Amino acid sequence: MARVADTIADSKHGETKVLLKALQEYNDFAQGKSSKLPDFADLAEIQTNQSEAELLRNVSKVTEGLNDYEEQDKAMILECLDTIVSGQTLDLERFGPANEGDKISSLKSNHELDDYTFRVAGCVGVFWSKMSLTHIIELPPNEEEEFFMKGIRFGKALQMINILRDIPEDLRFGRCYIPGEALERHNLEPGDLLDKENIDNFRPLYDEYLDLTSDHLDAAVEYIKMLPEGQFRLKASTMLPVLIGQRTVTLLRSGNILDKSERIKVTRDEIKSYAKKLLRALIIPGGVRRLLDKNKNL
Repeated sequence: MARVADTIADSKHGETKVLLKALQEYNDFAQGKSSKLPDFADLAEIQTNQSEAELLRNVSKVTEGLNDYEEQDKAMILECLDTIVSGQTLDLERFGPANEGDKISSLKSNHELDDYTFRVAGCVGVFWSKMSLTHIIELPPNEEEEFFMKGIRFGKALQMINILRDIPEDLRFGRCYIPGEALERHNLEPGDLLDKENIDNFRPLYDEYLDLTSDHLDAAVEYIKMLPEGQFRLKASTMLPVLIGQRTVTLLRSGNILDKSERIKVTRDEIKSYAKKLLRALIIPGGVRRLLDKNKNL
């Protein structure tokens, strides 16, 4: 359901007001505020990714899937979706659709950046935690608030990695998620990030955001450590994105992120290697902690 909203918001063509209207109408239908599902045929036609086009042609099947869930679960799903859509709506209002004009706009402040990462990813940490506590695990009441806060930071970490990795692509579509106030402190403006030769001037600020991301990932590690020892599948599903995230941050520290020809990402072979290490760690007492701590320092 969130992927449908993301596809609408990230459509590379179309007026801002059209995308905002489609996004709102989709969410209204999902939330039960409207009985009419919008027709996304026109948006489907302009998608360059045919899988996303197919998704927009089958939104009714996606929303019908809600009927498979009990009311409590459905409420948690829709709460999460509503928060994600609010973040995507703000994104469209700030930047307009990805192809409008040639001006690069930026977020204003670190507060806006933190709010955005919560709306589109941190809230997923809340959702994941609620579902886990409802169906899979139990924690002492005095630990639940800490669990939720670390879950929020888990989600923020993954979104920050996306932001810090995708700077050239976002700039190409007029979007700069590095706040303008922060850039000004370093005598930079959004357009300066188009020139790979500015990496030395940008690096101190970029490293600040990588440090913040690392701190969020540390909270994600603590989140995983709060999971009961016997929850192997739950630990595995949360550990893999943290391992990949830690490795991505390490790569971003050494590469030139402003060089659009230098795509920085973890390879498939590395991901397969992490999966194998993860399986071993899960069956060895203390293996999870050692793997997470060791990987952070690679």
